[in-house]
Amino acid sequence: MRYTFTFDQATAPVFSLCLIDAIMQLTELQKKRLRGLGHKLKPVITVGTGGLSDSLLEEFERSLAHHELMKVKVTAGDRDERDAAIRALCERSGALLIQRVGNVGLLFRKNAKDSKFAAL
Repeated sequence: MRYTFTFDQATAPVFSLCLIDAIMQLTELQKKRLRGLGHKLKPVITVGTGGLSDSLLEEFERSLAHHELMKVKVTAGDRDERDAAIRALCERSGALLIQRVGNVGLLFRKNAKDSKFAAL
């Protein structure tokens, strides 16, 4: 595990603090492709004012294992609280934040077996 630093205006605070595995490093072209695929997706998980409960984290793990690429909507608090929630989801799951627009984050974690994104 290591820290990755990117300087994208919209997502710099979240990207710089997400822990990602060395295998999960993606090129900008791969991220662009994932953003395109994620554009049509609807949020699968919504994090509300209750925060990250154990049941929400379990459902998030199941959903991420099934979908690999998914949107997460965070409706709690201000920008800092939303960043913290997305950062915590990334750190706990090993997912990579591909994009964040407002209160919706696009997360990706490639499955080791039977990945839909084997070409990436």
